[in-house]
Amino acid sequence: MNDRERFRRALLFQEVDRIPLEPGGPRESTLAAWHQQGLPEGVDWFDYLMETLGIDYRRRKDQVDLGVSFKMIPTFEEKILEHRDGHYIVQDWMGAITEISDKYDYTYIRAAKDFVTRKWHRFPIQSREDFAQKMRWRYDPHHPERFPADFEARCEALRDRDYPLTVSVNGPFWQLREWCGFEGLCYLMADDPEFVEEMAHFWADFILQTMEPILQRVEVDRVLISEDMAYKGHSMISPAMVRRFLVPVYESWIPRIKAAGCPIVEVDSDGYIGELIPIWIEVGINCCSPIEVAAGNDIVAFRRQFGRKMAYRGGIDKRALAAGGQEMRQEVLRVVPPLLEEGGFIPGCDHGVPPDISWPNFVAYTRLLAELTGWL
Repeated sequence: MNDRERFRRALLFQEVDRIPLEPGGPRESTLAAWHQQGLPEGVDWFDYLMETLGIDYRRRKDQVDLGVSFKMIPTFEEKILEHRDGHYIVQDWMGAITEISDKYDYTYIRAAKDFVTRKWHRFPIQSREDFAQKMRWRYDPHHPERFPADFEARCEALRDRDYPLTVSVNGPFWQLREWCGFEGLCYLMADDPEFVEEMAHFWADFILQTMEPILQRVEVDRVLISEDMAYKGHSMISPAMVRRFLVPVYESWIPRIKAAGCPIVEVDSDGYIGELIPIWIEVGINCCSPIEVAAGNDIVAFRRQFGRKMAYRGGIDKRALAAGGQEMRQEVLRVVPPLLEEGGFIPGCDHGVPPDISWPNFVAYTRLLAELTGWL
């Protein structure tokens, strides 16, 4: 089987020769630590990991990118407004006023390069007028810069690929939070719910119109919806609010996505998602990640509760990986064999790999994962 077949079949509860090997990915501080712990400089960390383990597998470096932008066009001007007490106050490209340590430049505010603490002072949407005047016009699905000039050629090149193709979009909660801020959005849900519904409908329509040329030309393997919307122990908004404000968006997207031949619709949300999974199942979402253990998620319990209605990616406690040794082994064996027996699971670290997971521990963990998933 090739990578595309393995990915689809593994998440659709079908037989597969080997489960995709996705141990998790490091960020800058993690790589910096690993380079002090045995990972050579100037190498692709994953390729070197495979060589270390004796696995004849390399990730494709020539994958074709659709090049379609779901961002606002144009973006806001990025500029430093103030530099004081070791921090920058920045207007970022989304129009928010944000604070970040001067150890980093402002590109770290919106890019997951590392584990960076930021503080938001103000968001661009404070009123209906702000939305009308500052934001709506930036999301023209037919803007000439939204699709690359060689879009047709890229789609043609992707038709006979042997690797999975994912289209990633922001979910309605994620996007409205970017516009209004979390607290601002929650106040609007209580004080002006019709405005929230208007913004959600606008976002649903923009994504559908932008995605439609893709769905017409190439069969996508997965649509990944970024929707961080949970704390430790609970969702950020009630299930009733999810049903009112978010479900109509999902219900407008998912039938069209699946009608175009895309079999996997995945939601990525940090935090405890146990009260959200039943709603996601209702609307046709059939995979979720990263299943953070520290937030109270128990992927084994979820499988008992929801059966084959939901597939998962991730689910292995990063804290156990940092501990290494027997604690790591117990965690991997707690999670991986029970779910692999039924399918619908690609195991991995339950978020980005932090720097307290040492290179030797990561190698040992990946070796065990490779043994369980058929690579060793």
